[in-house]
Amino acid sequence: MTVYVDDMRAAYGRMVMCHMIADTDDELHAMAAAIGVARRWHQKPGTARSHYDIALSKRAAAVMRGAIEITWRQTGAMTARRAATGQLGPPDEAIDWRAAQNATRAEGNRAPIDVHQQDNA
Repeated sequence: MTVYVDDMRAAYGRMVMCHMIADTDDELHAMAAAIGVARRWHQKPGTARSHYDIALSKRAAAVMRGAIEITWRQTGAMTARRAATGQLGPPDEAIDWRAAQNATRAEGNRAPIDVHQQDNA
């Protein structure tokens, strides 16, 4: 089971929350059940952004059960990769993958320059 928990710290009332993502929703739901998080808290079901927001105590329980700790930047890059490719990919490659995608996208948005065109102004 490949489940990831990030280092985000977002206040939600008196709780502090982070994200939990997984390679598959089955893995995600299995971990949620194992750490006592109700299925109704599943967010963005059926999308590349499928995840749970979990309290830090649940994060610790997930890590004890084998969840891999990642950064919130890796979470964002991994979900972007899943949106583009269908796979989260390895966390240690996520940020570089996203930077390469952004560079490719930026390159594609540049209008070609006709070096033979003369300005008639």
